[in-house]
Amino acid sequence: MDIPGDVRLAATHEWARINDDGTVTVGITEHAQEQLGDLVFVETPEIDMVCEAEQPVAVVESVKAASDLYAPVAGKIIDTNGDLADSPELINDSPYEGGWIFKIQPDDVSDVENLMDSDDYANMVESGV
Repeated sequence: MDIPGDVRLAATHEWARINDDGTVTVGITEHAQEQLGDLVFVETPEIDMVCEAEQPVAVVESVKAASDLYAPVAGKIIDTNGDLADSPELINDSPYEGGWIFKIQPDDVSDVENLMDSDDYANMVESGV
């Protein structure tokens, strides 16, 4: 499993990357997109939506299933990846870069550090949780 070193990960298979301006970019992990298969639709959250950590905020649909996407931290949605409307497969092709799903202004950016690091996430996936 190839996970970038600059992301933290949630048990619900979202990744979070702290940006230089204190915002957080969020997407789904490579493992999650592999489990879902070819993505055919992404329902991104509404900009300015205020959410709590672990609240469902978006949906990804594949040829196999639809799956909720959860906010990894509390905050306000400030941007979404508009490219996903026409090209949801960006998540399959580049889950940690071009396939990002939304950006959030966290209530407390330090909450990101409470998420798993890549080793802990890999161990969770390998144990089948």
